[in-house]
Amino acid sequence: MAFVAPGAFVRGTRTNGAARSGSCLSHSAFTAPALPSRRVSVRAQTPPARLSMAATSARDLAAPARSGLLAINEEGGVHVQQRARPRRNRKSEGLRSMVRENVVTPANLIYPLFVHTEAENVPIPSMPGCVRHTVDSVVREVGEARALGVRSVILFPKIPEELKTNAADECYNPSGLVPTLVATLKAKYPDVAVWTDVALDPYSDQGHDGMVSDDKRGDGGCGRIMNDETVEQLCRQALCQARAGADVVAPSDMMDGRVGAIRDALDGAGFTDVSIVSYTAKYASAFYGPFRDALDSAPRESSNAPRNKKTYQMDPANSREALIEAALDVAEGADMLMIKPGMPYLDIIRRLREATDLPLAAYHVSGEYAMMKAAVERGWLDEREAVMESLLCFKRAGADAILTYYAKQAAEWMNE
Repeated sequence: MAFVAPGAFVRGTRTNGAARSGSCLSHSAFTAPALPSRRVSVRAQTPPARLSMAATSARDLAAPARSGLLAINEEGGVHVQQRARPRRNRKSEGLRSMVRENVVTPANLIYPLFVHTEAENVPIPSMPGCVRHTVDSVVREVGEARALGVRSVILFPKIPEELKTNAADECYNPSGLVPTLVATLKAKYPDVAVWTDVALDPYSDQGHDGMVSDDKRGDGGCGRIMNDETVEQLCRQALCQARAGADVVAPSDMMDGRVGAIRDALDGAGFTDVSIVSYTAKYASAFYGPFRDALDSAPRESSNAPRNKKTYQMDPANSREALIEAALDVAEGADMLMIKPGMPYLDIIRRLREATDLPLAAYHVSGEYAMMKAAVERGWLDEREAVMESLLCFKRAGADAILTYYAKQAAEWMNE
């Protein structure tokens, strides 16, 4: 290889159709696009002569000393001979907004709300800014979110302990907390899409999404989560919620076959317009702790129940398994697929986006929310910038809808 003096700029040329370059990159690694015949004037560099202050222009004073490593343009400035410059599309907010590939709006957000039967709102210590609402408070909160453009909410109840059983029969009580609240919300805000959670854990004295067997044949010598018996209860729960006026039922239980069974139950009862958003890829994650504090829905160590939910929620080590779950849910009639948690599982969102044309929802879960709040309280993050970037990341990965406890606040920022 010929030595190129540092004071000269060498452009690749063509001889008998073969490319040559003055750089140390081989032709197999990189070939610059052919340049037209019109050439930019290039001057060899020599050490700059000492100039008097009187003879030096303001532009010369402002320019750095020439290193001889780059070409010089006709104006005397250094010149990188690159025609394609992506930064040109980033040079102003007008251009950046024009070519922006993903935008999050309030319509993309679903607002999760905790509700209880008590007379006062109760703050949730592990989720600053979130409370267990009274019924009246939820109605006001939904109205405020609606005014900001958030037209979808999902309800999570904290059920009194005396109503909890292993079979979770309270979940389909037509006079229960959730059906009553759904009817109230739909009467006041008919244009708000009311989502309901379909799972037994808020109603279970075992703290599980399914019924627990009374034997010791399960994981770790505990009881088993009974799949088919649970699915029957979930169908009753979904029908009760649909009769109350729910627009969307969202089974979060991860029982096998529940989407098809719920679809058949709804259709058979005339609720063909009620949507199913399936928690398709719900992982056995450590990021759910604050949510379980809010609902008191963690597995009970004093019971026969398994100590965790790993026999039905997915292993965080697995991604291909999400494709199996998605294929089953699509075949069983799901209208939308959900991934939970959100930010640590952007790769799963992307894999499902590439595998299906159904809409996708991502759940920005309680642990993610709590971590962000903790960092903000310590002054380590700019809350607004961090939240808006996080929401954009979900959209960029392929999510169409985002469940986030920041829904109302993010909508306020978007509306400013």
